[in-house]
Amino acid sequence: MIDTAAATDATESLADEVLIVTGEAREAVLAIRDREDDAETLGLRVEVTGTAGIDYTYDLALDPVSDAAADDHIRTADGLTVIVPDASVSRLRGSTLDVPSVAGQGGLVIRNPNRPNPLGDVGRLELIGGIGDKVQQLLDVSINPALASHGGYASLVEVQGDDTVVVTMGGGCQGCAMSQATLSDGIKRAIMEAIPEVSEVIDVTDHDAGESPYYS
Repeated sequence: MIDTAAATDATESLADEVLIVTGEAREAVLAIRDREDDAETLGLRVEVTGTAGIDYTYDLALDPVSDAAADDHIRTADGLTVIVPDASVSRLRGSTLDVPSVAGQGGLVIRNPNRPNPLGDVGRLELIGGIGDKVQQLLDVSINPALASHGGYASLVEVQGDDTVVVTMGGGCQGCAMSQATLSDGIKRAIMEAIPEVSEVIDVTDHDAGESPYYS
């Protein structure tokens, strides 16, 4: 007979973990921690510090648990306390801390399903007005300054219905082999993160046009 209460508790416990630590990684961290003075007071702090290409960069350190900030995410399991700063929670959620899969390779690896937005963090912008107004502000303040380094820009074509945004790209982005991916991975994500009432972003760019794309 399955203990449904225990199964539910286990599921909720796993869901509450921002960063899952494998048994091998836990043993490796504890082995290092146990060589420190006051080892029992230390936790593993894992923080997203920036980006490198399409991946995040991280800092891992053993810090006193008592020094954790009030809004840090703290989780203790099997003798190891993991501390994740609040600003890193959404970027790390669903990740796994593990040992390398290549035999003989030292250190630890973070397998993170999340990827940084190529257009930067837009979640904290204060946008006002209707959807069209908000999209235009987002384009002016965040998206187009980022695309300018590629010699391109994005424009709002129209808002369809109550929640669909139609966007096109021009300049160095038009005809660019990477522009469609940039829109999908960057602009669409930026708009939907910054303006939650938007449910769909449609690209009407002619990606086959353009004489001097930034990428070749």
